[in-house]
Amino acid sequence: MYLFVSILILIVCVLLGLIVLVQNPKGGGLAANFTGAGSQFMGVRQTADFLEKATWTLSVALLVLALTATMVIPRGVVDTSQQDTQMKKQIEDFQKNAPAPVDFQPPPQQGQPGQGQPGQQGGGK
Repeated sequence: MYLFVSILILIVCVLLGLIVLVQNPKGGGLAANFTGAGSQFMGVRQTADFLEKATWTLSVALLVLALTATMVIPRGVVDTSQQDTQMKKQIEDFQKNAPAPVDFQPPPQQGQPGQGQPGQQGGGK
């Protein structure tokens, strides 16, 4: 299903690109090539209307197909109980092999009032 939607998206994109390239931003484009005596006025307008409607239709179709593709995209189903068991096993293995915790105490700060300089005893009197 996902492959089918992806192919439809590609087809719509190509058609949309071709229709946009056929249009001229100043109202000419493909419609400007129809220069018949009686069909110039109505032929140009009808072609421009058709191209505009086709552009909007393909744009909406592309939007719908993109949303559909996100709903039908294949997802891997993972058994969560098996994944939880593997994770618990890894945690237990790490705890067994972990080094002993180190009792870290920061060194005393120098220059505090009431403490003497290194090598001095007392309060500095």
